[in-house]
Amino acid sequence: MDTIATSGERLQRRQRRCGLLLHPTSLPGDLAQGDLGHEAFRFIEFCAASGVHLWQMLPLGPTHEDGSPYQCLSVHAGNPLLISLDWLVDRGWLDKSRCPDDTEQHEAYRQHCLQMAWVGFEVAADPDQQQAYEAFQAEHAHWLSDFALYIALRWERGHRPWWEWPAGERDRKPAALKKARQRLANEIAQVQFEQFVFFSQWRELKEYAHQHGLALFGDVPIFVAHDSAEVWAHPEYFSVDALGRAETVAGVPPDYFSETGQLWGNPLYRWDRLQADGFQWWIERLRTQLELFDLLRIDHFRGFEACWEIPATAETAIEGHWVKAPGEALLRALHEAFHQLPLVAEDLGTITPEVVALRQAFSLPGMKILQFAFDGNADNPYLPHNHERHSVVYTGTHDNDTTLSWYKNLNNADQQRVADYLGYAIAKDMPWPLIRSAIASVAELAVLPMQDVLGLGEGNRMNLPGTVEGNWRWRFQWSQLPAELAPRLRHMNRLYGRSDD
Repeated sequence: MDTIATSGERLQRRQRRCGLLLHPTSLPGDLAQGDLGHEAFRFIEFCAASGVHLWQMLPLGPTHEDGSPYQCLSVHAGNPLLISLDWLVDRGWLDKSRCPDDTEQHEAYRQHCLQMAWVGFEVAADPDQQQAYEAFQAEHAHWLSDFALYIALRWERGHRPWWEWPAGERDRKPAALKKARQRLANEIAQVQFEQFVFFSQWRELKEYAHQHGLALFGDVPIFVAHDSAEVWAHPEYFSVDALGRAETVAGVPPDYFSETGQLWGNPLYRWDRLQADGFQWWIERLRTQLELFDLLRIDHFRGFEACWEIPATAETAIEGHWVKAPGEALLRALHEAFHQLPLVAEDLGTITPEVVALRQAFSLPGMKILQFAFDGNADNPYLPHNHERHSVVYTGTHDNDTTLSWYKNLNNADQQRVADYLGYAIAKDMPWPLIRSAIASVAELAVLPMQDVLGLGEGNRMNLPGTVEGNWRWRFQWSQLPAELAPRLRHMNRLYGRSDD
């Protein structure tokens, strides 16, 4: 079985491939969320057995208390809650028998174990491991130092956002930061250790994926959480005032997902300052993500052409308006830095000819969502007969309901329209007719949410846009996978030229 030699190589070669969409938190396991341990490696083996060559996931950063991977505490750091504790045990840095018994308090339990592992590393790490840790710190110093201090201060301040900290820390006064680094030296070191472990585990997972012919497909939200290390460390690049409060924030106007639009609350960029610095902030951001992934989805790509700017005091997104962004200059700078752009443009929502032109100017594939296809219009761009080869087709995304639940909630006329188009007596077999349609599409990449592959219905969606409660918690169990699932997927991928294994 061939490996993947370079980032985005398969997409650059325009090969037909199939992927599965599953965030690592949705993997099975003994604790409250999945991680990068044995189950992640087992999932790679399942993908390989299914003729699947792509594993797509959501952003990997450390999350806020609501758990949303699209509102991370850093655009560079990995989520320490994804760290496999067994990996730490295998290296002799953690004795799980000494961890607390209360695993129900998931975050506190993992954090306590990671604290113990840091102590264990200091005692038991061999010279090669110590050298690897020091090399990691040096390689990632441009973000790691600020991030570690930010997290340590956030712990000390009871998770309050940085603009509510004492003025010296909020405004990054050198004397205040020096005192904080001295006062919180152990906490800072622990955060740096956690990131070393995360990146080390990820590197092993990525190597295993490549050995099995699998590329890793990541997700880059265009905007940054207000309460994040990056906005605290570089407020000059964001629409915040002298006290750190947001002035204008991001969102989208009313669309398929929400009648009042979506008010995300992320401070908008000061694009003029980013551009004056040669977009170096964005280059470094992408460099970190390309270390982790072979291919990246740019969430809300249309924001590179124009952003929906909303006053920070607004109650809904309706009060916003479009403001131009220097997307062409940014993408040109990224192209010059990386020589190729293994990117997919999430081009859903309000898409203008200018957004299409920007995507096409850099040969970036867009997205086609089959659940959006059946409005009765034969020119609907999401219908398979209108797909473009250089695109990525999905049955649905993390923001959609499962395909089975979506279909069951259609009225009779819409269900009949779906059946007429697909040409199946589909009531009993859904979601497989839509899965087949995705895999058969001319689109070079077809990505299937794991919920659809498992045939799951209502109550299994990952996220409902515009809501906070109950999202990001979905998980599967291996017992849900019938024995015939991998052979069925493999046969379909071979049938439509998406697997040559």
